[in-house]
Amino acid sequence: MRKIYVASSWQNLIQPRVVDALRLAGHLVYDFRNPQPGNPGFHWTAVDPAWQSWDGGKFRDALEHPEARRGFALDFQAMKWADTCVLVMPCGRSAHLEAGFFTGAGKALYILLEDGEPELMYRMADGLFVDLPELLSALAFTVSGKVAP
Repeated sequence: MRKIYVASSWQNLIQPRVVDALRLAGHLVYDFRNPQPGNPGFHWTAVDPAWQSWDGGKFRDALEHPEARRGFALDFQAMKWADTCVLVMPCGRSAHLEAGFFTGAGKALYILLEDGEPELMYRMADGLFVDLPELLSALAFTVSGKVAP
């Protein structure tokens, strides 16, 4: 059993399916869309419904908003708790920063490539997978102490 942080995007339609499949496989999984019971996760609309019109200064200031601080604290605490990151493509900047944290911390990084552009730095990952069954199989192998194919 792994402690998994799923990094992705609010726009990613398969992210909920990945979270469910990992949990069904017996892993402990952090879901940024539902980080705690009754908490639907952080979204910039909690700070300002017009967040997409911000300039750099407003964005920088918004990072200090209490809602942004709470959302960051929950996600970052989960990143420190987890031993594995599953980056689910396609995703955005935050998910890639999260993946970089895992690589830099010496923790496992697996990338699910169901959709997304090629990226050279993905060579840092511990595994690249083209579909969910392949990812689940590799996680089962690594959990049992065997080397993933």
